[in-house]
Amino acid sequence: MTDVVSPEKRSQMMSGIKSKNTQPEIILRKYLHNAGFRFRINVKYLPGKPDLVFRKYNSIIFIHGCFWHGHDCKLFKWPQTRPEFWKKKIESNINNDEKVLQTLQLTGWRVCIVWECSVKGKGKDIMPVTKKISSWLKGNKHFLEIRE
Repeated sequence: MTDVVSPEKRSQMMSGIKSKNTQPEIILRKYLHNAGFRFRINVKYLPGKPDLVFRKYNSIIFIHGCFWHGHDCKLFKWPQTRPEFWKKKIESNINNDEKVLQTLQLTGWRVCIVWECSVKGKGKDIMPVTKKISSWLKGNKHFLEIRE
């Protein structure tokens, strides 16, 4: 199947996709802040520039986009155009995510990965996600993954 937009338009559309302050990040930050948690965003000196850093809890949260990080869910679909490029790109992202996770855990950070599909969607109730994260932050588990 060919692309329905021109290559120039597709390039413009792809360049407009943000890597920080995405809708899922903003939603989750709002709920966690309202729950009383304080954090830093996009901390550059840590591997992977985590979306949220909770120093008090020695914890980090990444909010992964399902497409860019290759999540096997309804939001992820392999592109039909330039499949070799996209396969290489997404697999590289997945490998990089794994290296970042290992590095952070080896240096003593607790890590949570929240997938976009768990917080994005019309009428999606984010309170269960917020409760899971709250419980995890106050607990002692080293890793948490929240998926749809």
